[in-house]
Amino acid sequence: MMTRRKFLTLGALVVPAAIGADAAFIEPTNLGVKKLELNAGGRVRFVQFTDFHYKGDAGYAKEVVRTINRLAPAFVCFSGDLVEVKSFAPAALDFIRQIETPVYGAPGNHDYWCGASFADYERAFAATGGAWLVDRSVVLPQHDLEIVGMAMTGIHAFKAPQATRRVLLMHYPEMADRLGGATFDLILAGHSHGGQVRVPFLGAPWLPWGVGSYDLGYFETRGGPLYVNAGIGTYHLPLRFNCRPEVTVITM
Repeated sequence: MMTRRKFLTLGALVVPAAIGADAAFIEPTNLGVKKLELNAGGRVRFVQFTDFHYKGDAGYAKEVVRTINRLAPAFVCFSGDLVEVKSFAPAALDFIRQIETPVYGAPGNHDYWCGASFADYERAFAATGGAWLVDRSVVLPQHDLEIVGMAMTGIHAFKAPQATRRVLLMHYPEMADRLGGATFDLILAGHSHGGQVRVPFLGAPWLPWGVGSYDLGYFETRGGPLYVNAGIGTYHLPLRFNCRPEVTVITM
């Protein structure tokens, strides 16, 4: 016979086990799509994804590519950390090539640290019709939009705006307050992974260096509106809880 005490004891065992199973086996690849509308009647619709951290899970990578292609954006922005280990870079870049719209990317810390060839990155992103942007920009005249890509520690060659609207791709969210007075219509970042584990009502108990107070979602900063994406992959521990991986659809 199930007594109240037995029921509570069972619950005390089952609930943590269920949370642990979700964090380890379900949520890390439970890809979500979020929407960010910067103004009513926006004229361009594009996608951001970040922090791929590809480690060989080809099935999940294919799902990410299918999701992006199904959304049919005008273009795609990637804000760093394709891989942690150099040997995974060729396969990860093959998935970039499968995206059916131009992909513009800027590097994250692991893209530098792993020692992968940026020449290979440049060829893969160019194959989509996009570009790998390290301390440089491209103009999309059809959208009257300039996409600026930051190097790991900053932009050393800010130019006068080349279009009416400018989007900055960078990795460290905290850098949005350190742009030397430059401002953008939108800044896209990653790196935080949203903390990967977020405690309800409390947020992330741990965040990496370079995030500051900009852990996840939309913020107003000195450099302009900032969106911090939760990322696709995981780092350090392959866990997510209350923080699904995401692809973000942006209209501006």
